[in-house]
Amino acid sequence: MNMPAIGTDPRLRAALRRLDLRIVHRLDGLLHGEHLGLRLGPGSEAAEARLYQPGEDDVRLMDWAVTARTDTPHVRDLVADRELESWTLLDLSPSMDFGTGERSKRDVAVGAMVAANLLTQRVGDRFGAHFLHRGNIRRWPARSGKEALLALLATIAAAPTGDERAPSPHRATLADAIEDLVRTRRRRGLRVVVSDFLDTPAFGGEVLWERPLRQLAQRHQVLVVEVVDPRELDVPDVGDVALRDPRSGRVKDVRLTRSVRERYRRAAAAQREAVRDALRRCGVHHLILRTDRDWVVDIARFVIHQRRTAHHLARHTPGAPR
Repeated sequence: MNMPAIGTDPRLRAALRRLDLRIVHRLDGLLHGEHLGLRLGPGSEAAEARLYQPGEDDVRLMDWAVTARTDTPHVRDLVADRELESWTLLDLSPSMDFGTGERSKRDVAVGAMVAANLLTQRVGDRFGAHFLHRGNIRRWPARSGKEALLALLATIAAAPTGDERAPSPHRATLADAIEDLVRTRRRRGLRVVVSDFLDTPAFGGEVLWERPLRQLAQRHQVLVVEVVDPRELDVPDVGDVALRDPRSGRVKDVRLTRSVRERYRRAAAAQREAVRDALRRCGVHHLILRTDRDWVVDIARFVIHQRRTAHHLARHTPGAPR
């Protein structure tokens, strides 16, 4: 995925800046009075150990391994939030091109990535991205600033939609992409995974992306953004339709009888429940965005709810700082 020369395309630059301003202004208004950020608590990366200073250092930061080895109390400093890194894994699989309303799932997914990057920029994070596109994993280095974000958006805008008709021998899956993020991005920070999770089995079976996602959550704060189109949950009574598989390109004629629609609805509900259960087991934060809703408002409500929940827990946790 090569980066286009954004400076040579004033129309693209203007369009991306409008998107930037629309998200920033709306989130600023919706989150007025709230801490504008996605991290829920004091982000921390362990730094060097140093001597404990009585009355000044928090005993909860005690480094017991160094203390035992030296017989002298040591604490381990924490790297400031501004030095952390935020990484987004953006699923650009063919199914993300689907949309039955004013926007596609891909549009919503890109908007969610922009919002996450803008929110983390406010607290100084550098942001980078991984893409799952046409069965390949692409990486974008961590940078900071509006120009870097515009260049990132230009790269995504230039990425072709649909699927290749000549698939590669090994096509990376969502599980592969999460494993790549775990392996290559070790520095602690926020991780955002944006996908429709349509490869999740509806009725039993192994959820392939669950294990790497659990590994990711063991070290980082993880936000999963699930993007859904209403037609993926239910189909209207329209009679005979031609359905196309976005991955293979195969087309099949289907008669949408009442029984077919009911089986489809049950399977779709079971799949969404399987996604929720797997994410709950991974211990990650879960945000659902729909193509038929105002996703900016939904992001703002999610941030406000998480901030208030974190504040409530802090107030009722013994020994927590007030």
